Amino acid sequence: MTAFIEAASPHVMNTYGRVPIALARGQGCRVWDVNGKEYLDGLGGIAVNTLGHNHPELVPALQHQISQIMHSSNYYHVPGQEALAAKLVELSGMTNVFFCNSGLEANEAALKIARKFGVDKGIAKPEIVVYEKAFHGRSIATMSATGNPKIHNGFGPLVEGFIRVPLNDIEAIKQATEGNPNVVAVFFETIQGEGGINPMRIEYLQQLRKLCDERGWLMMIDEVQCGMGRTGKWFAHQWAGIVPDVMPLAKGLGSGVPIGAVVAGPKAANVLQPGNHGTTFGGNPLAMRAGVETIRIMEKDGLLHNAATVGDHLKAALVRELGSLPGVKEVRGQGLMLGVELDKPCGVLVARAAEAGLLLSVTADKVIRLVPALILSTAEADEIVAKLVPLVKALLAE
Repeated sequence: MTAFIEAASPHVMNTYGRVPIALARGQGCRVWDVNGKEYLDGLGGIAVNTLGHNHPELVPALQHQISQIMHSSNYYHVPGQEALAAKLVELSGMTNVFFCNSGLEANEAALKIARKFGVDKGIAKPEIVVYEKAFHGRSIATMSATGNPKIHNGFGPLVEGFIRVPLNDIEAIKQATEGNPNVVAVFFETIQGEGGINPMRIEYLQQLRKLCDERGWLMMIDEVQCGMGRTGKWFAHQWAGIVPDVMPLAKGLGSGVPIGAVVAGPKAANVLQPGNHGTTFGGNPLAMRAGVETIRIMEKDGLLHNAATVGDHLKAALVRELGSLPGVKEVRGQGLMLGVELDKPCGVLVARAAEAGLLLSVTADKVIRLVPALILSTAEADEIVAKLVPLVKALLAE
């Protein structure tokens, strides 16, 4: 019998509260650790592994790209950038794209666009409206835009220029910005991820689009976690029939290969000019191939429809099994971005679920988050429910 391998990282900086497992390989929606234990992956690398693991079309495409060219400087044109940008423009109805490496970088670029948009209009100190419970990243600027005091603690002073408002309250944003000529943009997630799977209401999104148009503000929608087909449309804001002016993307765009993008509409498309912003690794040929192939496979295999239908099935099952239990506050979300909010902290479920062979996360202390690959089947959705429900019931009984 092979000796048990302990999962430990003594030379890695201690920045994560890790579950004591180390994953060795994956296939579809399943992964195996270094000791051979199998897990159903309900986390998808936190909404990253769009096509699951070891996809039979993605892997050969990436192997081919590696054999051609992985990286080139942005001193030169990268054909894959134009291919992926053209596709994102087509899917979004927007104008052009800047490529980077992560959601944080995409959000940082969006904030720079907003500031320069304001400065170009003669506003010396531009201000941006952001939201309670938002999460936009961990750089100094994106952390300042984030609405979680735990993430702020120990890293002051924060970047100024943000006005924070509650979700889904159009009067609150009107009051917070009344008579303020320095406001240049509103920045938000269509469905907050780290904040607890909190959706913006469709009518609120429509009111916000109208307000931005009336006041000349940029509408900047962070679709890093809720975009790329996760809700059953390419971008979650499309359920409201609106188009943003700036849209950061990342996570699921490359199915696991690091990639970020900022898609801009006409009002923001030409704000950044040569010398204003840049990146060494962003838009490299390998990441661009990953993005192009991810979208191609999503279209070919109908994964938006799958995300919507399997997501509805999973949500209905969670509501049926958990919704009426004392201690379960709400089952919410859309497509394959779902949260189950309890009335007590439930972080212990991450390790307990892993022990039961299910990977998930807990966000905002009390919300179980499920963001599996968009290839998830109804049978696998049922398996998630079968593994999760007894764990929740046991926790609530404690």
